Amino acid sequence: MKGKILEALRGSKDYISGEKLSKELGVSRVSIWKHINSLKRDGYIIESSPRGYCLISTPDLLLPYEFPAVEGKIHHFQEIGSTMDVARDLAKKMAEEGTIVAAEVQTQGRGRLERRWISPKGGIYFTAILRPKISPAYAPRINLMASIAVAKAIRNLFGLKAELKWPNDVLIEGKKVCGILAEMEAETDIIKFVNVGIGINANTAITQEGATSIKEQLGREISRKELLSFVLKEMKEQQTSLTKEDLLQEWRRLSATLNREVRVIAPGEEIIGKALDIDVKGELVIKKRDGSVKVAVAGDCFYLS
Repeated sequence: MKGKILEALRGSKDYISGEKLSKELGVSRVSIWKHINSLKRDGYIIESSPRGYCLISTPDLLLPYEFPAVEGKIHHFQEIGSTMDVARDLAKKMAEEGTIVAAEVQTQGRGRLERRWISPKGGIYFTAILRPKISPAYAPRINLMASIAVAKAIRNLFGLKAELKWPNDVLIEGKKVCGILAEMEAETDIIKFVNVGIGINANTAITQEGATSIKEQLGREISRKELLSFVLKEMKEQQTSLTKEDLLQEWRRLSATLNREVRVIAPGEEIIGKALDIDVKGELVIKKRDGSVKVAVAGDCFYLS
């Protein structure tokens, strides 16, 4: 109902009366009044007068009714431990494809290898529940898909040269602006779900070395709602290419990793050499200094040149 009220207010060039809202939306005027007050508590500036209601401004919060196309799929929290934890519970309870868990602040945000992901106000923190109808063998491509979506959103909206660092980071000017974490539950030949956690430094003040934010790059704050909408749209489009060569070609085009000397610390080994390519599974192909070729399935990648 909040979403419907906001839609009506946005569509009106003048004040709209409680009586008109009541008739259009099929609820009582008391219900309209209660929802208006709830929206005000959320941070919406709505002017009330004898003529009715007028929307003055909206908060830059990732509230469900700010995303009409997917409003019913968004679970929003002002503060949460980790969106990944909530999403895992929802996925096990058969939450539908495209369900989103978003938070303004995470107190226990995490990245790969259980590393802490600092998640203060101003960032974009969400987990998307995906149920792709693909073989588990293609699952590593989901990280590539998500990173492409974020990089393209940043490029198209803000003109910043966002690039991809294997396996799951987005960089601007060589500094990390986004991290991605995917957790999967699958059987031998079928994926039950993949939860993709994405953290974007949007309007955050950066204190960590090697990190940046979009605000820092532009010198101004951005609309987090606009960026999240674009990322979700791009993710939906990129998912259609999960099993296609097109996805790999797009990752290569945006990559900052290929053709560089790298050191990959993988489980049980260290690989040093030139990053040549990614294979059909999204694994990094490295030509070692002795001339042999090695494939890195996962690990931390460091640039040496």
